[in-house]
Amino acid sequence: MTNTSGTSLRLEEITSTNLDAALAVKVGPEQEFAVAPVVKSLAEAYAHPGVAWPRLIMDGDRPVGFLMAFFDIDWHLDGSVFRSGLWRLNIAAGEQGRGYGRFAVQSVAEEIRHRGGKELYVTWHEGGHGPEGFYLGLGFRRTGEMSGDQAVGVLALG
Repeated sequence: MTNTSGTSLRLEEITSTNLDAALAVKVGPEQEFAVAPVVKSLAEAYAHPGVAWPRLIMDGDRPVGFLMAFFDIDWHLDGSVFRSGLWRLNIAAGEQGRGYGRFAVQSVAEEIRHRGGKELYVTWHEGGHGPEGFYLGLGFRRTGEMSGDQAVGVLALG
């Protein structure tokens, strides 16, 4: 995918080569309540192999964000509902508003479709500097559920 500046956007698997670049991705201080830091996400990815899908978002040779998707998790922990979606999205503070978040959501949607999924789920912390408006603007709708203290949204991939 190409952004408005004409550079190539892509996702990179997290490796020893780009680990420091991934760890350097930080959201603005006013957003820290809404998303865990990359280091926590990578620890969770290590603890949930085969479910977590962490990726560095690159614009040319610049790391601009981090995402972590999840695939086929047991949502209610009882085998009744399995879901896939976006677990974390961290766009670097100085890189927001340039389409990187939209690219991240589209990339996760493509991967879920590739795996046979029909819906993309996401959760978010509510609040003035939270991402609710971003997700609703992309077409997510609230499900009416809460996951802990986070609202749950879904995007149909039909």
